[in-house]
Amino acid sequence: MMKKRAGKRILASGAFEILHPGHVRFLTEAKRIGGEGSKLIVIVARDETIRKRKGREPILSEEARREIVSMLKPVDEAILGHTPLSFEKMIEEVNPDIVVFGYDQDDLMKEFLEFVRSEGLSIEVVKLGKFTSQGPSSTSELIKRVAEILGKSSSR
Repeated sequence: MMKKRAGKRILASGAFEILHPGHVRFLTEAKRIGGEGSKLIVIVARDETIRKRKGREPILSEEARREIVSMLKPVDEAILGHTPLSFEKMIEEVNPDIVVFGYDQDDLMKEFLEFVRSEGLSIEVVKLGKFTSQGPSSTSELIKRVAEILGKSSSR
């Protein structure tokens, strides 16, 4: 007899290179979507994936990013992704009820939806909007801000 799982399993993913309030709000909302007793599993992108998708070196190592994400209150477990990216392995490993995508993950979400359809899986897919805060609210905005600040300080 199969044991019934308490709560839903929610899967979220990202690079999480420079953690900011938008990341924490995204993960908090992902966990909330699952309801009481849910478990949030976060897949942290591998260094190789960042190089391929963003065309540059990662800011922090994959293990450092995984460790930081694992310490966040809404996160129950943080694991490293697969290279090459494998939805099949990810679903096998996590067995999610819900997969949550961020506002900037349209291409990944489209690929995932095609995979779910082709495999005939019943996984709920949710796309969240951008979570803003005072100041930069994305990693790319933070990188620009740091470059501005360093540019000003080096020109003195």
